[in-house]
Amino acid sequence: MEAISEPVLFNALLRPHRSLEVARFRLLMLAIAMVSFGAGLAFYAIGAWPVIGFLGVDVLLIYWAFKINYRAARCHEQVRLTAGNLSIERVDIYGARTTADLPPYWIRVELEERQDAASRLRLWTHGKATALGDFLSSDERARLARDLQSALERLRA
Repeated sequence: MEAISEPVLFNALLRPHRSLEVARFRLLMLAIAMVSFGAGLAFYAIGAWPVIGFLGVDVLLIYWAFKINYRAARCHEQVRLTAGNLSIERVDIYGARTTADLPPYWIRVELEERQDAASRLRLWTHGKATALGDFLSSDERARLARDLQSALERLRA
């Protein structure tokens, strides 16, 4: 017998923004390598051949920094609201999953606006806070808070 699942009232997949797509990253790395190779040839021509090694290390360090950045982009949060549960599933950069289940009728959505830093979105229930979307921009966090609050109000009505 198959379990009857509740309809999903709100569903959001939150991912950190990365402005450089993988294809453009490859083009950027090719351009950096070509510039470094050209500069290396120029230094070699004037007899400063050890500089070539440093230019190669520069290219490798830039590549490594971008790869770390792309690995950090693997993290995400899945927020799913049903009539009986608000589920938050988090996946970190290593792929480890954690899940928080909150009772939707007791949740208070709080968007803390701070002057000196980015806003912070927290869901409060039974005196405990759960942070949500820390990697989002302030505008995206405000939109998420508004949409989630609206979905919770529709559920409670």
